[in-house]
Amino acid sequence: DGRVAGGGIRRLIHELVVSTLTLSSDDETSPRDKQQKNSKGNGDFCIKNIKQADFGRREIEIAEQEMPALMALRKRAQGEKPLAGAKVVGCTHITAQTAVLMETLSALGAQCRWAACNIYSTQNEVAAALAEGGFSVFAWKGESEDDFWWCIDRCVNVEGWQPNMILDDGGDLTHWIYKKYPNMFKKIKGIVEESVTGVHRLYQLSKAGKLCVPAMNVNDSVTKQKFDNLYCCRESILDGYETVGKGCCAALKAMGSIVYVTEIDPICALFLLSHCSLCVCSDLFFLFLPPSGNKNVVVREYLDRMKNGCIVCNMGHSNTEIDVASLRTPELTWERVRSQVDHVIWPDGKRIVLLAEGRLLNLSCSTVPTFVLSITATTQALALIELYNAPEGRYKQDVYLLPKKMDEYVASLHLPTFDAHLTELTDEQAKYLGLNKNGPFKPNYYRYGNILFLAVHMVCVRRELMSLM
Repeated sequence: DGRVAGGGIRRLIHELVVSTLTLSSDDETSPRDKQQKNSKGNGDFCIKNIKQADFGRREIEIAEQEMPALMALRKRAQGEKPLAGAKVVGCTHITAQTAVLMETLSALGAQCRWAACNIYSTQNEVAAALAEGGFSVFAWKGESEDDFWWCIDRCVNVEGWQPNMILDDGGDLTHWIYKKYPNMFKKIKGIVEESVTGVHRLYQLSKAGKLCVPAMNVNDSVTKQKFDNLYCCRESILDGYETVGKGCCAALKAMGSIVYVTEIDPICALFLLSHCSLCVCSDLFFLFLPPSGNKNVVVREYLDRMKNGCIVCNMGHSNTEIDVASLRTPELTWERVRSQVDHVIWPDGKRIVLLAEGRLLNLSCSTVPTFVLSITATTQALALIELYNAPEGRYKQDVYLLPKKMDEYVASLHLPTFDAHLTELTDEQAKYLGLNKNGPFKPNYYRYGNILFLAVHMVCVRRELMSLM
């Protein structure tokens, strides 16, 4: 109900203000220097402030209302625990939506230890709520690079506990275990990876013959590509035209913007020519980058040529796409405007506005639609269940896509939210098409078009508007 959600948001804002005003004076102390315990006396976590747990719990409860599939998985698993015995170590954005996923994994029988995949995207109050609930969470907003790797190590290097499943977003956790604790892979059953950056890293390991466990590529699953990658980033301008770019361009064009795109892939370039023009980045007033998984996409030469007032930000997973290091030179002045916003000033007075220090924009400076993230989180949960329970020999030491049947199952769990009902094939129709009445309905090579998802996009927009009423 939109009115309920709207009222919840107003209460949430009030609680946030109260929580902010009542934070202790030592809040700037590094969490690594604090000794905190939850109400049950457990201190196996490292977060900003455990006192924010009540506020974080309210955020998680609101997120649960928009994540129907995960809640359905919890109900269906009451009599069975498909992840019983699973010890999942995770490295993702720690938000209210991730908390719903983590608590779902716990309800399915898993033990979890978690770190953040981005130094700016952690919701401190949510991390507090998870710690209060007994989860071993090591993350806070504004970590240093050293903090980032320390938190990952605290998740992995713990006496009496060893992971047997990895849930990663960007590949940093997988990389750290390979680098520091390679023997752990003897007990690890599989890796589930969400981002394009992490998937690239997995394919590189596989090609080099160094991938020693099966891995599931969630990023290229149909439900992730056609919903999360398309809708979560649609309000950003970009430098590339994959699924993220299509949503961004369509939204900006509808709002009256003149959209410019650069592209390296001829197929993507042909597709975009019916929508946009090509340009060099020096002509851009705004510059947003998609998750290309690459490095040095925007280098100092381009930054020098940008116009005064250009807003530079990154839609990629890591901070390698924009060469931010090249801006830390004596002739340039950095001016902190507010959290996540810096002015970089040239000697002639020209300045650019750099957001989130060139790291992932949407979760560092804003948030993303909960319902859309529900689809991705459900895909991650099912991928973990599949790899954990797969009989020996089903998956080799390689990278796999989520089985089509599971993609369809993820989608089906979200249909009741829209009061939607599927048409069922008759026996005669199923035989004529050569299909099983229960799916899968498309071959693995099938690529779903965009027209089919227009109606879903409009429904998602309607739901977002109602949640603000």
